[in-house]
Amino acid sequence: MADPSTFIVDVDLRSHENNLAHRTREIDRERLIVRRGQPFSITVQCSDSLPPKHHLELVLHLGKRDEVVVKVQKQRGAGDSWWFNQQEAQGEILLTLQSPADAIIGQYRLVVLLMSPNGRIVEKADEISFHVLFNPWCKDDVVYLPDERLLQEYIMNEDGVIFMDTWDYIKSIPWSYGQFEDFVMDICFEVLDNSKEALRNSKMDIESRSDPIYVSRMVTAMVNANGDRGVLIGRWRAPYLDGVAPNRWTGSVPILRQWSKSGIRAVKYGQCWVFAGVACTVLRCLGIPTRLITNFCSAHDVDGNLSLDFVVDFESREEKTDSKWNFHCWVESWMRRDDLPKGNDGWQVLDPTPQELSGGEFCCGPCPVAAIKEGNLGVKYDAPFIFAEVNADIVYWRVLPGGQRQQISVDQRNVGRNISTKSVYGNVREDVTLLYKYPEGSVEEREVYKKAKRRATLQPTESVEPAQLSLSIRHPNPMFGTDFDVIVEVKNEGGDDANVQLTVHAMAVTYNSLHQGECQKQMNNMTVSAQNAHKEVLRFRYDDYAKCVSDHHLIRVKALAEAQGNSLPVMAVADIPLSLPELHIQVLGKAFVWEQLTAFISFTNPLPVPLTGGVFTLEGAGLLSDTHIYVDGVISPGQKVSVKIAFTPMRTGVRKLLVDFDSDRLKDVKGVASVVVRKKYRNTLPVLSGRF
Repeated sequence: MADPSTFIVDVDLRSHENNLAHRTREIDRERLIVRRGQPFSITVQCSDSLPPKHHLELVLHLGKRDEVVVKVQKQRGAGDSWWFNQQEAQGEILLTLQSPADAIIGQYRLVVLLMSPNGRIVEKADEISFHVLFNPWCKDDVVYLPDERLLQEYIMNEDGVIFMDTWDYIKSIPWSYGQFEDFVMDICFEVLDNSKEALRNSKMDIESRSDPIYVSRMVTAMVNANGDRGVLIGRWRAPYLDGVAPNRWTGSVPILRQWSKSGIRAVKYGQCWVFAGVACTVLRCLGIPTRLITNFCSAHDVDGNLSLDFVVDFESREEKTDSKWNFHCWVESWMRRDDLPKGNDGWQVLDPTPQELSGGEFCCGPCPVAAIKEGNLGVKYDAPFIFAEVNADIVYWRVLPGGQRQQISVDQRNVGRNISTKSVYGNVREDVTLLYKYPEGSVEEREVYKKAKRRATLQPTESVEPAQLSLSIRHPNPMFGTDFDVIVEVKNEGGDDANVQLTVHAMAVTYNSLHQGECQKQMNNMTVSAQNAHKEVLRFRYDDYAKCVSDHHLIRVKALAEAQGNSLPVMAVADIPLSLPELHIQVLGKAFVWEQLTAFISFTNPLPVPLTGGVFTLEGAGLLSDTHIYVDGVISPGQKVSVKIAFTPMRTGVRKLLVDFDSDRLKDVKGVASVVVRKKYRNTLPVLSGRF
């Protein structure tokens, strides 16, 4: 019999086979990474056969100070236990481990013990490290998603599309989630390890990581840096000189790596789509099916009355309380909600953008989308705030001479429009509005709103008598750098002529309604004949609006028409996005893994003024890390500038090369190119061997 002290020679984690079976090979091929609820096998290499009456025991440790210790049972037990079986052959013992479907996610350390017949430890193998993730392919896991197409998109796809701008002029930008890039998984667990809960009580935090509700809530708190050691600092207006402007980011990986490498110092700067993009990366990496959502005309209801109350004040430069964002991004994650009544499973809203406190922290969700649609505001978490984002009424008021407020009009249809996500069938938009609410104007939608309003302990907004006048604002979709016209039309719906005062105010705003400066303001008195209309044309010149327009390239036009007499004034608001040119990207030749590839990127200055400080930022999961190419000198109006870059693809598959261009006067110009990376097969004849 062999000396028991040298019995265990080595332990082979069989990472290649296990990671392939567990769909984690994209994360790492050398380290063992498995999904819970699914068996995996390791091999113990022995110096001899197992000594008589001796046996192996397996013990798992979690936490830096072994806060949680799990003994692996020798035979199959209850569904909530780790267990293993073994097969012995030719000096090897094959151990097959089975984790429960609600196992804690995180880094485990496995200890293999050789035990004597009397229960004494004869030999102890070195600790072996491996990781466990959520398993949406496992029926018993609460994140189980029974559709392979959805899993390929919401877990495995590293390239995304984010929709933004305005509800009637939707544009998209590419985003690299990069959840399988080198060391991203480690950073995701580092994010969890630095949450307030983890620092307050490490043992309780680790034990709670079996629950995706808890984990996803920690992620939304930690993606923003408000009040904790989070990843991103939000900033919603220039300057961004001490960081990166939010529009310049093209993916999550540079942000996560910078946060980790700097000693968990918050990265500057993010806005809603950046927060959501990073959260999507972390949640997909951990194994929770997640998609990024854009809600157009998104309400930010500060006082919780489920309506946006705007006082018509053309002198004010800020929205003091409630606000309407042109768009707002969050994520949805798929999970079962055993903590809530039946009917709340499926997609859950999670919002990492710091807006309002939830339980004392800047986090939001998870909240069932199904509960939002039905107006069930009592469910966890943050249902009233999310309901208002997609279904608040907009109420316009004016202040009378005595200081009292008079309600002018109510808009019941302008909040929560074209709620969008990337389709599983490609880079096109899928409209998910009807998952959040019944059709605007329908009986069901109004009943749900009234039900929710009652829940908020306030009465539904009273209706307002129809006005004699109507207002509309028509505009083109202009290119930034051009001059354009906006037409404001006042229509007299009454039977008598009306003496009308028309006030029009145009200002540059950010996408979340922060005022950047005034572009134009005018006040006209006119007579509008009965059943007729008057049109007022406003000319917008680049030289004027360029002085105040923000990085979001957005102009808001407000118009107020008041007729003499007792009739109420009417209000109209239009947001005009200024479109940007695209970058042109040409990738030369076929792409093979670990072979150099060349790309040319070109851009033509569309502005009537020169550009300086030009910089191209490139990124692509599996292609290259974030790279900067600086343009020397001045780019004259109409001048074309081209740059060349060589890079080496690191992983096969359909990859996206993302490029952003910024300069002193023109920012956030995007481009994307698909790159199909193949394996290089060599033409070699098979070598025959054997006896003849």
